[in-house]
Amino acid sequence: MLTEERQAIILQNIKEKGSMTVAELSDLLHISESTVRRDLSAMDSEGLINKVHGGATARIGNLFSTRESEIGMKRTQFQQEKAAIGKKAASLIEPDDFVYIDAGSTTEALARAIVGQPKTEAIYVTNGLIQAEILLHNGCTVYVLEGRLRSETEAIVGSGAINSLKKYQFTIGFFGTNGIDYNLGYTTPDIEESEVKRDAFSRCLKTYVLADNSKFNHITPVTFGNLSDAVIITNQLTDKRYKQRVKILEADT
Repeated sequence: MLTEERQAIILQNIKEKGSMTVAELSDLLHISESTVRRDLSAMDSEGLINKVHGGATARIGNLFSTRESEIGMKRTQFQQEKAAIGKKAASLIEPDDFVYIDAGSTTEALARAIVGQPKTEAIYVTNGLIQAEILLHNGCTVYVLEGRLRSETEAIVGSGAINSLKKYQFTIGFFGTNGIDYNLGYTTPDIEESEVKRDAFSRCLKTYVLADNSKFNHITPVTFGNLSDAVIITNQLTDKRYKQRVKILEADT
């Protein structure tokens, strides 16, 4: 099992149970306790969990993190939930839409859900390399923004991407996010990536943020949109306060 896959399982179990001991995680994953401790140390440094003596606890309240997990790790987390969110989002696309798709693991699930007609008749613009590849191999017309490729998210960012966006106006757009906060809105750790998201946000007639439930009450350094600027598509909303301020679409998982 890859380190990213192992840590994704650890994170999900700690979030579900609130806390787990090193011994419990060792038994669950059939790995040594020393390996568990190394994983917990790495995850604690990323702000994903709280490492305590003998185990780890889930983060409580609004989690603030400045680091971003690699895209490879993100792809292993909440796969079923992301697939359901992607399917729900794909159902909103009409054949005559001009669609923007942001980079990210959940928008990757959206790209995979766009199969057959009439979705392939729409025209797509993206700053995500994997999204572009999936759409192209699915028979879609797809345009890719210019700019610098960011390794952590495989997103195209920078002034080239901003300049590329200037010529576009989208009927519908789908965005990933690292965090959703009731007051601070949608956030991401990287300034350049936030600038591309913010600009693309402003160019969409209809805007959707795709986020599994773990993104709620999570804050990263840079806000790229206010909560009311988009409709959120998620798998299962546990914090019902958000329905007071933003429209929520829940996908069946």
